[in-house]
Amino acid sequence: MSDAVGSLDTPDAQDEVPESRKKTRKGGKRAKKGPLKRLALFYRQIVAELRKVVWPTRSQLTRYTTVVIFFVVVMIGLVTVIDYGLDHAAKYVFG
Repeated sequence: MSDAVGSLDTPDAQDEVPESRKKTRKGGKRAKKGPLKRLALFYRQIVAELRKVVWPTRSQLTRYTTVVIFFVVVMIGLVTVIDYGLDHAAKYVFG
């Protein structure tokens, strides 16, 4: 039986790979390095990634910190008001 590519019974020439060209690796590149070398590589990669980070300036950091503190204070106030209101509502309903 044939299709547009070729016969189903015989494989294509590009599908056949001689046994001498097949590579069998047991652990890849990691198997060749010891645990201390892998750990050192890991830390070198961390430092390389941290060098790519765009760190905020002092003014940006101050602005962001101020916004976060203001938001937290507003949320504390909101939760306090809701808690106070629910406390009085519960006392009114249950005596």
